[in-house]
Amino acid sequence: MATKASSKTTDSKLADFLCFAVYSANLAYGKAYRPILDELGLTYTQYITLICLSEQDHQIVSELGAKLFLESNTLTPILKKLEAMGYLRRQRSTNDERQVVVSLTEQGRQLRDQARGRNLVAATGLGQQDFKNLQKAVSQLRDALISSTQDSQ
Repeated sequence: MATKASSKTTDSKLADFLCFAVYSANLAYGKAYRPILDELGLTYTQYITLICLSEQDHQIVSELGAKLFLESNTLTPILKKLEAMGYLRRQRSTNDERQVVVSLTEQGRQLRDQARGRNLVAATGLGQQDFKNLQKAVSQLRDALISSTQDSQ
């Protein structure tokens, strides 16, 4: 029978908080990605937006936002900036004028090709299987947290 983690927090140290471990790992990832992003001239959010579009081009803004866990009011300025940089194009859907379809441009595909293979798996110090296991566990954690916050609304 599974037991839940103790909710006792009076003796907890900062290092005992999983949320702090995730937060500080995110900061470390940001520092590690900085040279790659600087070379590409992108922010991390712009970078993952292009990666998402390279996996599936011609996405509706709402679908893209769901995959990136970004609200429309956060994603739209990112898309406008990437469009101004020449990496993507936004067009009204021919099926539903209320929807905007986002597509990579040739310049966006070239940047994607330039960025291909630039990831930080080796920098994590984890073997390939440990990396996959950790990635799966973090995704499960994210999904559980999202689910728990939706249940309480």
